[in-house]
Amino acid sequence: MLDYETIKKIDSQGMCQVYDTWPQIALEAYESNHEQIDYDDIDHIVFAGMGGSGAVGDVLSSILSKTNMHVFNVKGYTLPQTIDEKTLVIATSVSGNTSEILSILNSLNKTNCKLITFTSGGKILDLCIKNNIDYRILKKIQSPRASFPYFLFSILKILGSVIPVTKNDVIESIQNMNTIQKSISFSNLTETNSSLGLAEWISGMPVIYYPWGLESAAVRFKNSLQENAKLHAIAENVMEACHNGIVAWERSSNAQPIMIEGDDDYIKTKERWEILKEYFQASNIEYREIQSGKGGILSKLISLIYRLDYSTLYLAIKNGIDPAPIRSIDFVKDRL
Repeated sequence: MLDYETIKKIDSQGMCQVYDTWPQIALEAYESNHEQIDYDDIDHIVFAGMGGSGAVGDVLSSILSKTNMHVFNVKGYTLPQTIDEKTLVIATSVSGNTSEILSILNSLNKTNCKLITFTSGGKILDLCIKNNIDYRILKKIQSPRASFPYFLFSILKILGSVIPVTKNDVIESIQNMNTIQKSISFSNLTETNSSLGLAEWISGMPVIYYPWGLESAAVRFKNSLQENAKLHAIAENVMEACHNGIVAWERSSNAQPIMIEGDDDYIKTKERWEILKEYFQASNIEYREIQSGKGGILSKLISLIYRLDYSTLYLAIKNGIDPAPIRSIDFVKDRL
């Protein structure tokens, strides 16, 4: 098991300390005095964001997936051709300098859609001011991925008229984070720490299986494994994987299956989980199950992301890797 001194030594920028305060960060964001906005006559929402900023749109898309709202997630430079006057584009960039978001904001001058941008500053703030684009300045906390709860819960507060999440839903999710924090933080480096236990188990390449409703948590886990632990990882929809990806297990490799299961998964999805587990057992392939827990969709997603993100920090430190630096991303950005 890891010890406190090792964590402090390797985690040079104190990411574990930031993650320890996620419940407080979420509460601060939701109780902020940011002005709320009421958008009328909206039937289409487009989320635009990359990396840690894009994770916010992924979660909000999951929340909206069971409504009548048409939702589209953009991970690139261009918007869908379907945007019109009933479209709300929500652009998010924690850094304020994301080239893809700058391109999108420039292109929106030629449309009649509604638009709001969330950022901590940078070139994007300058562009919004210059072009009279509605924006909100939100606080960056250590890094875009560590800023996730502040941006998410601020946006839930500001766009409460558009995103169907009640105050009770928010309170439930923050209370669950507080409960989880007591068991997974680096103040509990024991066998009862499930995030630490998962990190201790991972020795190869994680292959993450998820049901449709929990995709945003699985993708965030994959991204955090890559950014924090500097580890290759794969995320696959469990239903689709049973039509293709499962065949790859016929060959031995260092891949390790991790199944993210929802408490209220569709009955046919639950059936598929059982078949997949039977297959792994028959093939002598060790796997791990991660349960979403009970509660609303917001609470399930936030709880999963919190537990899984923390495991990627532990995994990085276990392998002697500082989770904060992202030199490869900096290499790409320096050349744009």
